[in-house]
Amino acid sequence: MGQNDSNMDHNDWSGQAGGLAGLRRIWRAGVHSRDGLIAAFRHEAAFRQELLLVVLLLPLALWLPASGLGKALLAASLLLVLIVELLNSAIEATVDHISTESHPLAKRAKDIASAAVLIALLNVPLVWLLVLFG
Repeated sequence: MGQNDSNMDHNDWSGQAGGLAGLRRIWRAGVHSRDGLIAAFRHEAAFRQELLLVVLLLPLALWLPASGLGKALLAASLLLVLIVELLNSAIEATVDHISTESHPLAKRAKDIASAAVLIALLNVPLVWLLVLFG
């Protein structure tokens, strides 16, 4: 046992991941996630366009005659685009917050994040073709 373990009230969950403190942490994380989605929708045209792609293609992915695993892969390929776009937007916002001046490292960070989005987008037709046509 650690030095502080013997003094800990085993009914006090405030310092642990569980209990009310854990639930508050999870709630706050959910609120921050909601705020991030709202910010991306309001400020990022690419996110809105990719969200439209997901809204249009996700029902199709679930309707198409694919196995459960195939449908999961179709859906995951779409959701991956949104995830990568959110990360790209976060990187761009962080770089812009640090400095709006042109710098080779800032350009590199933005270009690499943009390339990740491109790869995620190219992954969609690849996965769909493989799932639907083998």
